[in-house]
Amino acid sequence: TREGRLKAARNLVKRGITNLCVIGGDGSLTGADTFRAEWSSLLAELVKVGGITAEEAKKSSYLNIVGMVGSIDNDFCGTDMTIGTDSALHRIMEIVDAITTTAQSHQRTFVLEVMGRHCGYLALITALACGADWVFIPESPPEDDWEDHLCRRLTETRVGGSRLNIIIVAEGAIDKHGKAITSDDIKNLVVKRLGYDTRVTILGHVQRGGTPSAFDRILGSRMGVEAVMALLEGTPDTPACVVSLSGNQAVRLPLMECVQVTKDVTTAMNEGRFDDALKLRGRSFQNNWNVYKGDGSGYTLAVLNVGAPAAGMNAAVRSTVRIGLIHGHRMLAVHDGFEGLAYGKLEEISWERVGSWTGLGGSKLGTKRTLPKKYFEEISTSISNFGIHGLIIIGGFEAFTGSLELMEGRAKYEELCIPLCIIPATVSNNVPGSDFSIGADTALNTITTTCDRIKQSAAGTKRRVFIIETMGGFCGYLATMAGLAAGADAAYIYEEHFNIHDLQVNVEHLTEKMKTTVKRGLVLRNERCNENYTTDFIFNLYSEEGKGIFDCRKNVLGHMQQGGTPTPFDRNFGTKMGAKAVAWITGKIKECSRHGRIFANTADSACLLGMRKRSLVFQPITDLKEQTDFDHRIPKEQWWLKLRPILKILAKYNIELDTSEKAHLEHVTRKRISLESNI
Repeated sequence: TREGRLKAARNLVKRGITNLCVIGGDGSLTGADTFRAEWSSLLAELVKVGGITAEEAKKSSYLNIVGMVGSIDNDFCGTDMTIGTDSALHRIMEIVDAITTTAQSHQRTFVLEVMGRHCGYLALITALACGADWVFIPESPPEDDWEDHLCRRLTETRVGGSRLNIIIVAEGAIDKHGKAITSDDIKNLVVKRLGYDTRVTILGHVQRGGTPSAFDRILGSRMGVEAVMALLEGTPDTPACVVSLSGNQAVRLPLMECVQVTKDVTTAMNEGRFDDALKLRGRSFQNNWNVYKGDGSGYTLAVLNVGAPAAGMNAAVRSTVRIGLIHGHRMLAVHDGFEGLAYGKLEEISWERVGSWTGLGGSKLGTKRTLPKKYFEEISTSISNFGIHGLIIIGGFEAFTGSLELMEGRAKYEELCIPLCIIPATVSNNVPGSDFSIGADTALNTITTTCDRIKQSAAGTKRRVFIIETMGGFCGYLATMAGLAAGADAAYIYEEHFNIHDLQVNVEHLTEKMKTTVKRGLVLRNERCNENYTTDFIFNLYSEEGKGIFDCRKNVLGHMQQGGTPTPFDRNFGTKMGAKAVAWITGKIKECSRHGRIFANTADSACLLGMRKRSLVFQPITDLKEQTDFDHRIPKEQWWLKLRPILKILAKYNIELDTSEKAHLEHVTRKRISLESNI
């Protein structure tokens, strides 16, 4: 109400506040937009009724507003991910995984209703992440004969040997005529027509609760920093903006435009213009929808895992196999990496075989670190015996170096002249050419939850500092990001050299902090950050220096970081990468075909698919050689090093933050035009 806004304006003016950061959903942000638009008239009215003096009004003549979107529905246009969405997906997937096990033992059909009155994001990602048979979302109502189509689909999967059917419904699901489709409607339909034992589960407010995921903690921290920078740079003329994430980059968007486009989606849906609604939701939403629907050339593709296991590998294999089959290819699964390829451990893999793989951790195909160089002869024989036209290699640093070796082998072995695509999957996130790799998000969540638990273990005891060692080889990604997510006092990594002086500063800083009300400290150390300053050394150092103030405990987290069920992010990322890789390799094989033979000998016929800033890109692996430090198995430049200062500031160090790289204000409407249509 206007009355409420008057009170709010008076409160701000009295305290001399001219900068406001609003964290909330579209309601709060629409309100903030109105508040800013009315600011001068509110002040004028307050001066008139004597609420504030003319002097005070002059001091607060303008108000700068920056918004951060906190909403589990991810329904605010212009942002790829809103704060809270990832955690809600974690809650949903925990429940879906639990339900899958019970449904499989009883051969049931489950109808799951998730939140999202006007936005189908949660439903869509859940369907992608659990391989649902059907999903109902408000933005894209089913065709009029959907009942027949749905029953046919369920029957096909049952006949194919599946013991479980999952149907995901967004609470706002509707048909083409705007009539609601409820979970009970669907249940009654399945029971009446097919006679399947069907249960409905409505998830409700569980989705809003629980501890935040690692992704949300880091997203919140990064957006908080970006919001403060936007406010500090604000002038009376800058429009109110929203800070958000696009791909892996912080961006600023005009609040007015975001609010308007979000309203446009609702209008489009009310008027039955569903294609427009999908477009307005943005690129990321549309991509997910296209991957879910799946779009026949008939080549033979082989898929293999290389390196150490990472959660999400199976999701990538499943999507590769299924999208490959949709394209009309014959799909071969290779067991045990390059070694299995050499020894002919290949088998044709079917649609049903990979059905339940999305939620499984580790690697179902089996994975090895062995490189291909010593097996060129045998690998060439396998490629020609099985008639392989293209290879999709899902793995870590060895997948990259192994593929480089295969390219060297092309000169001598003609069989190796086939297109290759690498999908980065490793908990260490150390593959060049990609900001993220499959499995890193799951490992990060494991470390974060473990740190939370370790900190809780000391609740109520005297002051205590924990020294925790994380994996990652020479790559400090896990230590740094877990440090941000779990609130660490220091994170020692190889990329940021440290000496005895730095250690002394850290110990003294923590000691001073522990003399106040702080009860617990957390220090992370990457396993190979320094060969002499070992975890034991750092533990002994802190124990000695903290005598009488705090005591120390150490934990080496070890291989638990490679296990566990994949997080929603890794399932979805793996699924999307698999689908993209198949589409690319299909085109590449066609391009390299001459008179029925395939001959791929150019640099761009062996690519790595990586997430770079804002998009998924295919990069020739020979181009990535220059960007790689092969001795330490890491990329020479790593984007997350820029987040390290935030870690220090949050641990109360007085340091400068490099603000040279600014997020510029962009326009929502313009961003929509570059829609990817190539999936």
